[in-house]
Amino acid sequence: MAGPEVPVAGEAGRLKLKAQLVRGEEIALGPGKADLLHAIATHGSISAAGRALGLSYRRAWLMVATMNRCFVAPLVATHPGGRHGAALTEEGRAVLADYRALVATLDGAAAGAGAALVARLKPPSAG
Repeated sequence: MAGPEVPVAGEAGRLKLKAQLVRGEEIALGPGKADLLHAIATHGSISAAGRALGLSYRRAWLMVATMNRCFVAPLVATHPGGRHGAALTEEGRAVLADYRALVATLDGAAAGAGAALVARLKPPSAG
């Protein structure tokens, strides 16, 4: 799953990062869309993936449509009538792997500097 929170935490707070790929005004890919791609690969359909993530079918479908529109090749292949579900395309698998690698790199890079920043926060009860 996409990891928007870097595992740098203390009594005072935590560091939260969110990697988003933006095309024009649209978020082409971010943690939620990456999770949806993973769920489609796991469940074999947009509706089952949406249910697994607590998304309505409409919301899941709109997210897929945005991703397919934003990339040079579709990330998810669907079949007319939905009888045969959906699957990630080769491009979809590559994009998901590249996104997961980016998130892991960002999390690793943020750990040291993030710990130093988190340590400078006041505890929540200190006002």
